Amino acid sequence: MERREHTLPVGSIGLQRQLVSLHFGPTGRRKVYLQASLHAEELPGMLVLHHLREALDQAERAEQLRGEVVLVPMANPIGLAQRLNHKPLGRFELDTAQNFNRHYPDLADAILEQALSRLGPDAHENTRTVRDLVSCWLQAWKPLTELDAQRRTLLSLAHDADVVIDLHCDAEAVMHLYTEAPCWPALEPLARTLGCQAVLLARDSGGGPFDERLSGLWWQLAQQLQERNTPFPLIQACASTTVELRGEGDVSHELARRDAQALMDYLAHIGMVARPVPALPALPCSPTPLAGSQTLRSSVPGLVAFLVAPGQRLAVGDAVAEIIDPTAPEGPRVHRVCSEVDGVFYARVRDRYVHAGGELGKVAGAVPFRTGDLLGA
Repeated sequence: MERREHTLPVGSIGLQRQLVSLHFGPTGRRKVYLQASLHAEELPGMLVLHHLREALDQAERAEQLRGEVVLVPMANPIGLAQRLNHKPLGRFELDTAQNFNRHYPDLADAILEQALSRLGPDAHENTRTVRDLVSCWLQAWKPLTELDAQRRTLLSLAHDADVVIDLHCDAEAVMHLYTEAPCWPALEPLARTLGCQAVLLARDSGGGPFDERLSGLWWQLAQQLQERNTPFPLIQACASTTVELRGEGDVSHELARRDAQALMDYLAHIGMVARPVPALPALPCSPTPLAGSQTLRSSVPGLVAFLVAPGQRLAVGDAVAEIIDPTAPEGPRVHRVCSEVDGVFYARVRDRYVHAGGELGKVAGAVPFRTGDLLGA
């Protein structure tokens, strides 16, 4: 294992931060990249990669690794340092209010014109060409801010990976993942080993998140080639996903060891680890479109009393929560929030008081009905 330190530029006098990456296995072959806590208060993934590091150490010593595996156990040192009144604030940068997992550069747009002039009839050579172009573009990018320098560092570590796994979590949730539709065939075994209870598929969900800038590069370039009647073959050379490791409070050695083993099983399944490949378990859910996911909101303020737990399957009209105002003049007011789609109630908020219009949870419906940016803030 090789440990590398990546120093971010000084954002303020007397303050400098580092990203750390851990590299296992031989380079020059296939590559898998995993990172955790890009939203810095989401900690389950950090513990999972702690345990995965131990497993990869053993596999490397046994000469079982058949490609490079890169871990970034803490992908957001800027956000990790942000606290206010003893509460972590790791989702948005305090200086700009930008979400740490949005606003990554459009790599397809950045290299399109160069790619059109350099691609040829060999698909594998085209993969190398595109990755070289992205590498050169990232090297030439001179970020002005510490935040953009962090984005550049993460993309530089991951841009040439065949598989990218970005570990997050929700407030309170069951295991689920988001991925772009072209990536699903490569990631379906991962959803099985992790036991995902919801799989949300999209094609450019909006906002420029880390994972989609890496996988979207390939299908967007292929689409541009098709639109310009340029017959150069281009494969989907990167499958990326955001894995939501249950809820923020689900930080335990028991769960982390289980999830690390699921990741090792997936690595064995795709040939990155030379060991007996375990049988894939059944997938607990069917994939559904992210555009079919309903975000439940309350039209009134009040105390939140949930009537169902994450993981429960709902039908249209099923009550999910009661919003209670115990001060109403006519007596306590109870307002029920019901599901408007059939599907799995896969995530809910942690707070038990909601303002009018506030979010309560999400239901994975099978029928798309939303358009535009599909991700929340």
